[in-house]
Amino acid sequence: MILLSVFSVFISNVKTDNQTIFARSYVVMEQNSGKLLESKDCNLQRSVASVSKIMTAIIALESDKLFNAVVVDDEIDTIVGSSLYLEKGTEINVVELVYGLLLRSGNDAAVIIAKNVGGTIDNFVTMMNQKAYDIGMKNTVFSNPSGLDMFDDGNLSTSYDLALLMRYCMTNEMFREISGTKQFKSTIKGTWANKHKLIQNYEYAIGGKTGYTKKARRTLITSAKKDEFELIVVTLDCGADFNFHKQKFEHYFSLYTYIPFLHKGENRVSNYLIDSNDEYGVVVDNLKINGGVKVYKINISKKEVMMYLKLYNDEVVNLGVIKVNSLKEM
Repeated sequence: MILLSVFSVFISNVKTDNQTIFARSYVVMEQNSGKLLESKDCNLQRSVASVSKIMTAIIALESDKLFNAVVVDDEIDTIVGSSLYLEKGTEINVVELVYGLLLRSGNDAAVIIAKNVGGTIDNFVTMMNQKAYDIGMKNTVFSNPSGLDMFDDGNLSTSYDLALLMRYCMTNEMFREISGTKQFKSTIKGTWANKHKLIQNYEYAIGGKTGYTKKARRTLITSAKKDEFELIVVTLDCGADFNFHKQKFEHYFSLYTYIPFLHKGENRVSNYLIDSNDEYGVVVDNLKINGGVKVYKINISKKEVMMYLKLYNDEVVNLGVIKVNSLKEM
């Protein structure tokens, strides 16, 4: 066993601010660890409107049909609500439909994707629910690819489950790129501007999705990143949602910093080369910036790395033993 140390910082408990909460339900989650930093009624199940389209998007992005050209068919006649206004007989690639889905919330894009990726709408909805199960969304039931709820209860989920979904989606590089796009030049319908105001106007916003129905009220998901600190905020039924999300981001970005221990892929730690499947780090208090030492305990034979922080008061916080792909001395 070998100990390797560099300066670092630590916080044991993330504090919340005292502002009045206007959201019926909300979550603030740290992207890399999935740690829940703040929440209110996060397991309250509600109709979630068009933010459910991120599930439609990720299934399309992970499919083998992403770059297929599809033809807009009779299903276009059934579309209500927000639309790309695609015309019957138009040929368009699935990946372009995903841009229209996430940037413009096109219900026509959702239906065309579902039919062509899933074979049938019903089969695609089954795929949505299976993916939700795989991700760990325990309080989520999808009934359609768009989020409409005028004919039934719609897609039911919670702010916590939607944060889990967004965290999963943001590990997909193409989802991250599309979701964070401000404008996209369509091959058939001019330029599509992202409806998400924070993507347009907030410097740290990197992805998200808007939603609204009379039943769900306003729903919003946003990812934002400052330096290496990446957060997800989800609100359900929040009238001032864009301001609320920005306030939460600004609060956490001003008080805390994310300190990585291991990045996904190859890491050089002193004279060791460590290959990790995932990112590992900790959220730290800016006031303790000189307060601790980041420590790696290396076990080459077992391909294990123990990570913990030794604080200025000699307190030791164990971040656990991580099994890595490979670990060798350089």
